Amino acid sequence: MNLDLLLFDFIFYYPLFMAYVWMIGGITYYLRYERKSLRIKDPLAQLKATPLVSIVVPCFNEEENIREVVDALSKLNYPSLEIICVNDGSKDKTGAILDDLMASYPTLRVIHQEKNQGKAVAMNTAALIANGEFLLCIDGDAILDRDVIPWMLKHFEAGHRVGAVTGNPRIRTRSTLLGRLQVGEFSSIIGLIKRTQRIYGRVFTVSGVVAMFRRRALLQIGFWSPDMLTEDIDISWKLQTNHWDVRFEPRALCWILMPETLAGLWKQRLRWAMGGIQVTLKFANTLCAWRMRRMWLIYAEYMISVFWAYSMALVFLLWSVGLFVELPLRWQITIVPGWHGVLIGTTCLLQIMISMFLDRRYDHRIFRHYFWMIWYPLAYWMLNMCTTIWALPKVLARRRGKRAVWVSPDRGLRSPAAVIPIIAKNDLAIRVATPMIKINGKDLER
Repeated sequence: MNLDLLLFDFIFYYPLFMAYVWMIGGITYYLRYERKSLRIKDPLAQLKATPLVSIVVPCFNEEENIREVVDALSKLNYPSLEIICVNDGSKDKTGAILDDLMASYPTLRVIHQEKNQGKAVAMNTAALIANGEFLLCIDGDAILDRDVIPWMLKHFEAGHRVGAVTGNPRIRTRSTLLGRLQVGEFSSIIGLIKRTQRIYGRVFTVSGVVAMFRRRALLQIGFWSPDMLTEDIDISWKLQTNHWDVRFEPRALCWILMPETLAGLWKQRLRWAMGGIQVTLKFANTLCAWRMRRMWLIYAEYMISVFWAYSMALVFLLWSVGLFVELPLRWQITIVPGWHGVLIGTTCLLQIMISMFLDRRYDHRIFRHYFWMIWYPLAYWMLNMCTTIWALPKVLARRRGKRAVWVSPDRGLRSPAAVIPIIAKNDLAIRVATPMIKINGKDLER
């Protein structure tokens, strides 16, 4: 068979094949694991013990969100927890708001880092002073469901080699077409993929917005890496290459804000793409060992998707050139949808329907966004293709060891959060400076 025909067949059949893999895997996971848990009404009562859980919230310029986040954390259905918020050199009023909140929330501790050192450094700092054996790490805009902790802890009780459990992020920003498309994306792509990956035992990444870690596992692997653009992907691979298990809990719901502008979405997805490539390059040599064979499928899956992006770009290039230059017959193509496009579009809608069916118990209004999913293949496949293509040279050109610091993200369009009265601060703050840490006014060396 000619190479050009192989290329075109690969571009068409690869996403089609993977869509059915995700659908079959998601349904299998539901029937084997998820359906049983739907009968449980009180997950807290199912736990054998209630160990202390440290909730870590790294913050950078979160003045609009941090009040409702801390308030929601204080109302979680769990008796033994502490909240550690890390103000990582915010330029707005985040630090002052956190200091004031401590008077109202006795379980809250605040760390102030004078400079923007990145999310990984913020979580490493919090992990060093945390008292809990389990660390629940969330973003500064994440609102957790009340039963998140019990649902996650049951996995740690079930297996002593469980190093992390990732939750189920749900989209709060749904006022625009981009926001509605992401509702379907998080179900059809993220939800189904994580369910399927759990079937064959390895997960590409935990969700950075909501994940719980065993402290002992973090200590063994050296915590988070400050130079990785996506610390969540990196920590997932570090855990699994050290033979810790990473699991997915669909009932651990977390409501998050996402970009609703093209510019904001581009920046976010470019960072995700760069982070994925960065991690796969980092672990390429490590995975050659036979003992890492359970990671091979995850690695191959991602690298093939990168190759697909470049192959698709080549097809678009050939089509563009063909508009002005007479190409050989075998290279003359069209991007106008024919039966191929109809089949892919139908499969995509079927995938989204199945994923929404699985998530309907967690997001009761999810099907009202199904109508908008017809635009998903065009909008997001093209976006992911472009970000992947641009990410590879940027990663290769990036200086090795360069620290990944915060950049304020696009958090979508929404009404302002309810205002909580500001209360005078007390002396419970933990001030972090470089190279000293101040706890209640006393300097401690790192």
